[in-house]
Amino acid sequence: MNKEELKKIKQKALEEHIPIIMDDTLEVIEKEIKNNPPRRILEIGTAVGYSAMCFSEFLLENGKIDTIERDAERIKEAKINIKKVGVEEKINIYEGDAVDILPTLNEKYDMVFIDAAKGKYPFFLNQSLRMINPDGLIFADNVLYKGYVMSDYNKHKQRTAVRNLREYIKQVSENPNLETQILEVGDGLAISRIK
Repeated sequence: MNKEELKKIKQKALEEHIPIIMDDTLEVIEKEIKNNPPRRILEIGTAVGYSAMCFSEFLLENGKIDTIERDAERIKEAKINIKKVGVEEKINIYEGDAVDILPTLNEKYDMVFIDAAKGKYPFFLNQSLRMINPDGLIFADNVLYKGYVMSDYNKHKQRTAVRNLREYIKQVSENPNLETQILEVGDGLAISRIK
């Protein structure tokens, strides 16, 4: 893996305000998967491929990441980036809307990383639960969404996202088959372990 290229990609994304995984969030996830390396990862929301490339370092031999992205420009950039870093044999991009693609997948995954449309998190969760292996981990990024989720925030523009993120937290916290912690790293990270 070309770490120098990865650094440049991160720098460019930050300069262009492309939302990529925050360092402290990445650190928490890497710590989790270092101890228990996954063979298959599902990522919902590729952006420019940064998080998938970071995770790819921890895959078991011949492991694979399936990542889903609907933005054509980002897909193009992600493909270039993944090639530059030299991990194209580990990462497969599904092009299109996760809402359409997820129901067509029948793989089993050791880890799911949710980082796409906030308003769709409950749907992403249901699909993830269908495909996660026993003992698997589901990470959801940005679940505290700038602090709005835990406050009495109710502005119209973000109302749906906030409502659905609250619903996501409620579902993962109340599901008897999950052990969930919500961490205040980055913009909030939910870690759900299958019991």
